[in-house]
This record gives sequence, C-alpha cells and structure tokens, in this order.
Amino acid sequence: MARRVNQKLKLLYLQQILLEQTDENHAITMEQILHELKLRDVTAERKSIYDDMEALRHFGMDIIGEKRGRTYYYYVGSRRFELAELKLLVDSVQAAKFITSKKSQTLIHKIEGLASREEAKKLQRQVYGSGRVKTTNESIFYNVDQIHGAISSNVKICFRYFQWNVKKEKEFHRNSEFYKISPWALLWNDENYYMVGYEEDEGIMKHYRVDKMVELSLLDEERQGKELFEHFDMAVYARQHFGMFDGHEENVRLEFDNSFAGVVIDRFGKDLTFFPVDGEHFQVTVKVAVSRQFLGWIFSLGNHVRIVAPEPVLRKMQGEVARMQGIYGEHLKSEKK
Repeated sequence: MARRVNQKLKLLYLQQILLEQTDENHAITMEQILHELKLRDVTAERKSIYDDMEALRHFGMDIIGEKRGRTYYYYVGSRRFELAELKLLVDSVQAAKFITSKKSQTLIHKIEGLASREEAKKLQRQVYGSGRVKTTNESIFYNVDQIHGAISSNVKICFRYFQWNVKKEKEFHRNSEFYKISPWALLWNDENYYMVGYEEDEGIMKHYRVDKMVELSLLDEERQGKELFEHFDMAVYARQHFGMFDGHEENVRLEFDNSFAGVVIDRFGKDLTFFPVDGEHFQVTVKVAVSRQFLGWIFSLGNHVRIVAPEPVLRKMQGEVARMQGIYGEHLKSEKK
C-alpha cells in the first residue's frame, strides 16, 4: 500500500529532487533521478520521467537538459529567488535587532529551503560569525501579527510596556497598568520595530517598540485617530524623531560646512532648501523632536555644524554642554588627584 501511495507522489518527488539537488552549477543524470525515486519507494521508467519533466515545465518550472558527452544532465535554471536575493534576505533577518536569535535561525533555515542544497551552504557561511545584539522577546512575531490583525479589523489593542533596569529585569511603565492604543502602522527604524498608534488621552500619535510590548491582545473597540492619521507622514515622523526618542518638536535652524551636505540629505532627505551663508557654509531649517539624542547627533558632527536658532534650543544645547563638562570635568580633576 505504501509503495502504491508513493507512486502517486512521483511527480512531486521529482520536483523535490530537482529543486533540492540541482542548480546552474550542479546537475543530475537520469540514472541518479531514478535512484533517488527508488529511495522513496517509487519505481519509474525513463519515458515517464521525461513526460513528468515536461508537465513540470508546463507548470512553470525551468528544467534544463544538457548533453555532456553521451550523457544528459538535468538541473533547475531560474528560480523564484536568485541566490543574491536570498543572501539579501538572510542578511536582513540576521541584522534585524527585533528578531530573536532563535527565530532568526528558524527563518534563515526556511530561506535556505528556497535554494538548492549546495547554494544553501553559501547562505549558511554568511550566518556564522555574526554577533549582533538581538532582542530577547520571543513573542514579537505574534505581536506583529496581532497588530496587523487589529489594523485590518479596525480595533484597538491593549498591552503592558516595559523597560530594562540595572538588574536586567523588566520594569513596567504606568505601574504595570495596560496601555490601550489605536494602532495605525508598523515602522522599522534604527534597527527596531515600532507600532505607531493614537493615544486617546493625549490626542496624539505616539510610537512604541514592539519588542517591549507584552500580553498584547485585541479589544472589541473601534480605533480612533483616523482623521489625524490621514494627514500623518510616516517618513517625516521617522526623520524627526532621532532614535525614535520623544521630544518637543521644533523648527531648528542649523549651519553646516558645505562638505556636510550629504550628511544632511542622508538624515532629512532632499526636500530641503539650502541657504548659502558664504563660500564654505550653508544653513537649513529642519523640524525635529528636540531630545538628547538629537543634541547628541549635533555633538557627533563636531565643529562642522552649529545650532543657529531658536533661542530655547540653543539654551538646551548650552545646558547639555555644561552637563557634559560637569561629568567629565569632575572626572579629570579626580584623575589628576
């Protein structure tokens, strides 16, 4: 009975053998195909294999036969994904901080299944030796799925939100109370996954890191904030919030060396007006959330940039400079002692 059942699966087994064992650099002979089928309790004649190959070609499978000497060799030519595309997917999964190490390996193994065995080895070599920091929240995939479900169902979600303390323990916000948010979009920014949603109490759009959300569930309540989201520009929002940290949004005027035009465009895009100051500098006005992360970015560019206006932001930068001097000035004094 088992042999008879396997016989009915001959076409599927043939497809599996060709996809797993062949590619442009690795072909298989008819004798090898018959042997592989026999290992699966399937008997076949050459003519039936030719007919099956033709059926698979009509189905869309790119099976190529080449004569080398007196022997024909068969392999799968083009596939749904090229090897370079699979490498890109593997790199993306491995680089994503919001995917746990365990889930990364599971996904990469599935991606390898889209290539032949020999090509899969090239993908495996890319994975070894990578030591990127990954999230430890194993439920993130289910969170993403539920958030998508809430968006498509037009309902709110609730969850608890945490941060890590110095003891490496979860510390929940709002005294461990549940957040109730209307989710509108998911955003990948600065190697983290964020949910952007409407905060009813404050009447604004806010973002939350998905890997710091736990006990997430859908509510039987219709979402709010539709009118606000219709005029919400996700790309602009991501550019304005450095590292997705909150801060009061301001129009800030900055002056840069001309050589830093590319830095400005990489950060804020091309839809900006550069105002020449002299032959070596230009000014630009950008709308940003003025947080320590933004001021830190200004610090990182050294004397190639300076804040011109407004006055409150200048004072914040002066305060940050004084704070840093206080920290490192005292440290240097104690070192000299």
